[in-house]
Amino acid sequence: MNDKALGTMARADKGALTPAPELDGPLLAVAEAVAAWPGISTSSHWHFYDRSRVDGVDFYLGTEELGHIHLDGSLHLATSPSLGKAMIVERQARPFLYQRGWVCAEVEAIGVAAAVALFRRNYDRLQGEKSA
Repeated sequence: MNDKALGTMARADKGALTPAPELDGPLLAVAEAVAAWPGISTSSHWHFYDRSRVDGVDFYLGTEELGHIHLDGSLHLATSPSLGKAMIVERQARPFLYQRGWVCAEVEAIGVAAAVALFRRNYDRLQGEKSA
């Protein structure tokens, strides 16, 4: 079985790269922490049904999608199914109902440190795949 999240889009398929929108409060703290890691790039996350509407910030490690934060404070991580299951069992995240291998959480509900830790686990997984 493939241990990758389904439904991730290649960086090139996301359309024109645009600067990530300005965030504030807890969302800014999470975004700044994640964006500071080696190899991470950010871009606007477009609304799924309206590519003219910015809906958050995408994070990529090279060409691999790490996840994104929506402007409403929800975060979605493109984990592997095994990592996603572990995060759910540990009650750190909830299943994302629309794609296998994705998990979600609300930044305001879990806090900045926990949100950064979720992104970090996924980052470490992708770093491990790159070096394997």
